[in-house]
Amino acid sequence: MRLLPCIEKRPYCSSVPPFDRQLANLTFSLVGPGRVGSSLAAWAAAAGARRITVAGRNFELSTTGQDLLLVAVPDGALDEVAASLAARPQAAVVLHTSGSRTSQALAPLARNGSAVGSLHPLKAFPTARPDPAEAHGIFFGLDGDPAAVALGSRLAEAWGAQSGVIPGEARLLYHFAASLAAGGVTTLLAAAADLAGRLELPPGVVGGYLELARGAVDAAREATDPAHAITGPAARGDRETLLAQLAGLADIAPEMAPWVRGLLAETLRQRDRVGLAGTSHRELLAQLEEE
Repeated sequence: MRLLPCIEKRPYCSSVPPFDRQLANLTFSLVGPGRVGSSLAAWAAAAGARRITVAGRNFELSTTGQDLLLVAVPDGALDEVAASLAARPQAAVVLHTSGSRTSQALAPLARNGSAVGSLHPLKAFPTARPDPAEAHGIFFGLDGDPAAVALGSRLAEAWGAQSGVIPGEARLLYHFAASLAAGGVTTLLAAAADLAGRLELPPGVVGGYLELARGAVDAAREATDPAHAITGPAARGDRETLLAQLAGLADIAPEMAPWVRGLLAETLRQRDRVGLAGTSHRELLAQLEEE
């Protein structure tokens, strides 16, 4: 993507590579103007694409003659929506944004002649993110017909993002891994905050935990493998400290102890995977697995 200094008076001007109208000849419509759909539609428009129609629960539309129909509805509604949309001619390419479903969810539309596929952003959308700078550097999981994959790749490139094909047989666990990377991390932060509350620690401690997490994620981003960035007593093989901490946890939050032991064991396995586990790590792993 061509790099330009951020000097023009254009929306969302930022230091990331600009959206220089790479999608200027693209026409598209959107079904499902929620947080994900409205964000992707805004990014497409910022890159020069022309939005024709936005539909919520009214699926009595035809997008024939358009380049793209983007379907961004909840997973549970995808089959019903695809069947309803297939009652009329649709765009040359139809892409859905589900992470766990493959292009087969749009099979009724494929039978009508549309190339179908998926365009799943590996990004959390707690609210709509219309600023196109939000797209820069994220990954889009693709699959489907060649024309659908090609258009998904073109969109990602125009947004300064990365993309790759996720095979159908890997789709469910690809999405589960995404949940671990986002929801799992947030759950751990919530558990840390819960523990701080039980210990009646100062409120600022929780903010400190968040800063620790930010630093850990930054370190993982810079590492060749995230396992190289893991820190703490388990990563160091500090058996005495770790067992004392587990004993304290069992006193104040006994319901946390089983899953924390599992998490610590996984820490040791991941360090071993990248060649950073020694004898003390393996002995500690054996003890945790036995317990």
